[in-house]
Amino acid sequence: MKVAIYCRLSEEDRNKQFETDDSNSIQNQKAMLLQYAMEQGWEVYNIYSDDDYTGSDRRRPEFNRLLADAEARRFNIVLCKTQSRFTRELELVEKYIHGLFPIWGIRFVSIVDNADTANKGNKKSRQINGLVNEWYLEDMSDNIRSVLTNRRQNGFHIGAFALYGYKKDPEQKGHLIIDEEAAAIVREVFTLFSQGYGKTAIARMLNDRGVPNPTEYKRLHGLRYQQPKRKNSTLWKYFAISDMLTNEIYIGNMVQGKYGSVSYKTKQNKPRPKSEWYVVERTHEPIIDRELWDKVQAMIAQRVKPFDTGTIGLFARKARCANCGYTMRSSKNRGKHYLQCSNRHVAKDACIGSFISVDRLEQMVIAELNRLAAEYLDKDELEQNIAFCDNLQGQKKRLLADMSAYEKKIVEYSKGIRELYMDKVKGLISESDFVELSKDFTSEKERLERVMIDGQKQLAKIEERIAVGDNRRELIEQYTNLEHLTREIVEILIDYIMIGKRIPGTRDVPIEIHWNF
Repeated sequence: MKVAIYCRLSEEDRNKQFETDDSNSIQNQKAMLLQYAMEQGWEVYNIYSDDDYTGSDRRRPEFNRLLADAEARRFNIVLCKTQSRFTRELELVEKYIHGLFPIWGIRFVSIVDNADTANKGNKKSRQINGLVNEWYLEDMSDNIRSVLTNRRQNGFHIGAFALYGYKKDPEQKGHLIIDEEAAAIVREVFTLFSQGYGKTAIARMLNDRGVPNPTEYKRLHGLRYQQPKRKNSTLWKYFAISDMLTNEIYIGNMVQGKYGSVSYKTKQNKPRPKSEWYVVERTHEPIIDRELWDKVQAMIAQRVKPFDTGTIGLFARKARCANCGYTMRSSKNRGKHYLQCSNRHVAKDACIGSFISVDRLEQMVIAELNRLAAEYLDKDELEQNIAFCDNLQGQKKRLLADMSAYEKKIVEYSKGIRELYMDKVKGLISESDFVELSKDFTSEKERLERVMIDGQKQLAKIEERIAVGDNRRELIEQYTNLEHLTREIVEILIDYIMIGKRIPGTRDVPIEIHWNF
């Protein structure tokens, strides 16, 4: 029997000598699990170790590598210290420990809490462990959110990093003090804008002088700030200047809560409406005086133009510079609309400066549509459709497997409720225990039934997309022989367009269209 050992530690270990070292706790887990595996006579296939990750983090690298190897049937047993080391989410307990692992022929064993899928008798205890761990996650999330909300409401800074121009006060937690080196740049930006300089012009001036942008500034000062993996990511850009000019923190007001987490089960955030932001006035020393701030806000308001829903928005957010990858901005000159990469203006040699008129790009897209339609209609549809639908068929297969596992769990929950009732009748559990446990089982059964309904909806959408793929001839024929495009057509057909620089001596601009079909 081959065993995969999984270890996890959620707290940042203070006993590491080097960042690459595993923590002492991880080492202790490994020693315990290796000894247990040896006593059982199991062959260790691999040790998977996630350090500094919570049990609710589904993006754990070693956890996901373990699951991939499990699906490939590279071992027979998953061994952990406790079930919560593997996951604290009841949904994942049901999906993997009770659902997919048995299908893949894999046994799950955790030593301390005696969880073993080979032992049919302790399944209820595993499910109860899953519920307890789920409650622990939710309660911990609520408690943390409550504390953070209270601190925000009282004007304490709770972010990992201070806003550019400030630094954390080492004498008072949650308080910001001015970082004079960066604050001088902030004052310069506000002053230049008040004197009539544009945001792109200001960015270029800073880049020409070699002033590091806020992200690079943090890195240069030893802060563990994640650097964006994009070309020219150390340069000042239009949006960095724009955001700075409207941030109230620079006048001494603490503004937080612009983004909020989707759920305690994910680290994804989404924007919150301004009415839900936490704004507390006069919490720290301002960098910008009120008179300059008011002047800048008035100038920004004067420069705001009404949104043009005509040709200028035809390729909005769809056109990207082939050189630097940034979304191209629209401009207007003598009544004609153009798309250009603004990076060519922020620094010397920052970008080749892709540029094209909207009218010309529209005609190029229409021409490519017509060429594609003619070429496709002359080819073997069967070969085309198989290639097109491969990915969708894979999604359908995975969804059906998950739904099958959920369906089995619903049946098991129903059976569990009946067994609990019989245990109550036999006097094995009390009336209160029966009510509590059956309530939890019923709740989980209803949740999985809702998941099944959502799965059916997703399945219907996938099958609909497959059907569209099988009828691509009809889809493309709808958009041939066009004279003009509409925003709706662009949204339906185009994912994005990469635009290069005009070929010298010609009017040709190379483009690469990434279609949605």
